[in-house]
Amino acid sequence: MRVVIVTESFPPDVNGVAHCALQTARHLVDRGHSPLVVAPATAAGSGPGVDALAPCPVIRVPSLPLPGYPQVRVALPSRRVAAAIAEHRADVVHLASPFILGVRGMAAAARLGIPAVAVYQTDLAGYARTYVHAGEAAAWRRIRSVHAAADLTLAPSSPALHDLRTHGVPRVKLWARGVDTARFRPELRDEALRRELAPNGELIVGYVGRLAPEKQVELLSGVCGLAGVRVVVVGDGPSQPSLTEALPGAVFLGRRTGDELARIFASLDVFVHTGPFETFCQTVQEAMASGVPVVAPAAGGPLDLVAHGRTGLLVPPRDPAAVRDAVRALAADAGLRAEFGTSARATVEGRTWAAVGDQLIGHYENVLAARRTVVAA
Repeated sequence: MRVVIVTESFPPDVNGVAHCALQTARHLVDRGHSPLVVAPATAAGSGPGVDALAPCPVIRVPSLPLPGYPQVRVALPSRRVAAAIAEHRADVVHLASPFILGVRGMAAAARLGIPAVAVYQTDLAGYARTYVHAGEAAAWRRIRSVHAAADLTLAPSSPALHDLRTHGVPRVKLWARGVDTARFRPELRDEALRRELAPNGELIVGYVGRLAPEKQVELLSGVCGLAGVRVVVVGDGPSQPSLTEALPGAVFLGRRTGDELARIFASLDVFVHTGPFETFCQTVQEAMASGVPVVAPAAGGPLDLVAHGRTGLLVPPRDPAAVRDAVRALAADAGLRAEFGTSARATVEGRTWAAVGDQLIGHYENVLAARRTVVAA
């Protein structure tokens, strides 16, 4: 099968869309298929060096940094998208979080008569509420118009599935995300790292992700005030300067990836995610694979991932006192932390990228079969 993955982000970017697109491309190659990735150019431009580790060819489209958030690149209008789809002789066009580049990919697929599978990954309506304090209805109109043109839309969680159907998006099915259980594992817990992060033996509470307004990392402020607790923040973004003031005593490690990130995850005592707008939340899965109990908002993707009272604790969104109290409860009970961590690891062990990648290929095959049926009729 020949697949063109049109994605709004791709490594070296570090975010959920980029990671999922990379894992999808890897799995397609592993299964003997022929993927091609179309993605925005990075800040360093494009060329062999940027994509040297990519599992398949990558076409880069000119882009500009998002104003106020230069780590995010926005693709410019380009004919390369349609040309890449046509030249690759795609059987299916995979649209990862279509918004700008994905819309052009959708239009090109329609002109060429190629089926398109759109993967919903970004809560644009939530971002509209956060950044402009309005525009939620307009965001849903945009989402609906984009995804309605796809043969199939894949939602990463049951709350996302419900939101899409409630707002009139047709032909939606559930497709969750995998986790690298070989990379993220409890055995990587590193006592030397723990002594470096918490030299007085404090309980280590970690956050991993973008440092941006929608992530609401400032909700950890109450946790910073707990005796015997050290907050560790991994990631970068435009909110970092304000967060260094909002989270006194926290350790900011910046962006970390790969095996180094896995070692940090396994060395935490508790993982806290604060953002209420997650359609999935990959870092929660990575913490669970690392055998770490999770505190997360009872909203969006974490509702599917965290079993309250078994693998972690769900708290009301945007409630710093609830976050603090959940961490305090776990800090006071080492046995409960160990029980939650063991259950968390067991919960995700079957959620490999190979397993969910095969499910994705099944969705492709169903879309192709449906197209053939329409043509035959």
